[in-house]
Amino acid sequence: MELNSLYLDELREFFKERGEKAFRANQLFTFLHEKKRKDIENSNLSKNALEIIKCEDVVETKIFKIFDSKLDETKKILFKLWDNNLIEGVLMKYKHGYSQCISTQVGCRMGCDFCASTKDGLVRNLTAAEMLNQVYEIENTLNINVSNFILMGSGEPLDNFDEVIRFIKLLHDKKGHNTSYRNITISTCGIADRIIDLANINLPINLAISLHQTNDIDRSNLMPVNKKYNLSKLRDSLIYYSEKTNNRITFEYTLIKNQNDGIKNVEELKSFAKGIKCHINLIPLNPIDEFDEKRPNNQEINHFKNMLEEKGFNVTTRRELGKDISASCGQLRRSVEVN
Repeated sequence: MELNSLYLDELREFFKERGEKAFRANQLFTFLHEKKRKDIENSNLSKNALEIIKCEDVVETKIFKIFDSKLDETKKILFKLWDNNLIEGVLMKYKHGYSQCISTQVGCRMGCDFCASTKDGLVRNLTAAEMLNQVYEIENTLNINVSNFILMGSGEPLDNFDEVIRFIKLLHDKKGHNTSYRNITISTCGIADRIIDLANINLPINLAISLHQTNDIDRSNLMPVNKKYNLSKLRDSLIYYSEKTNNRITFEYTLIKNQNDGIKNVEELKSFAKGIKCHINLIPLNPIDEFDEKRPNNQEINHFKNMLEEKGFNVTTRRELGKDISASCGQLRRSVEVN
């Protein structure tokens, strides 16, 4: 049992079942999630409470290496897990504060052509504690407070649905990190069934869809998930999500030169997004060795953006941060070995 993956009411039940007062759960929860500490022997728990939990796990995650960009204040972080697997995250500094990109799995099984994270397949899911540890380790090490979180690191968040929801609720807990749901974003390649599940939970978080293509043939070639959840199924789930939550959806759209940056794509995207309150975030391709395609130049990017805006879309182009410390998610994890 991972004590730092448990909700407060679960911790209370844990102590009560073992004959200890329920308020010990509050002490432990605060120590783990507000104080962000794991040296429980130095907490204010009683000797009896410490004896009760001594055989339970408090999962550790260590920072393996931090890469600092020379271009801006972005940091790329490798985290070492208890089983020597590596995951990575990104810390970005904006005027409004810090944003952190969180990994949800070791590797990924979605198989998107342009993504480095998926090239070795899925190794395993992360627990809620391992996701929380990415936050706490960075904040403790750098003596900062992170306000915004994007589940867009290694892995597909909705493929690890239960632990991701547990992570989000723990991160939000007022007795813990106390992060607003509005400051949390889930990015998914489009697992339609889980989008419906997410809608039914109705958390006021942000949802981003990795779209990247505008018709089934091209999207299936680029993103195998489309073979199971085609654009029609994805659209139906997003309509349901929009109606259920009234939240705006972001479409993440990686621009690939001469592949998805033409007028045909604009027309198809207009048809797909009809009736969905949305925003489009253009991401010029970060090339990787395993994907032999190019990014459009700035003029071509702006031309595509203008065409979308003429169709009534709200469009931004993602600002490139930390370009000199690994161009794409997953690349660092695959290129570094743990001794």
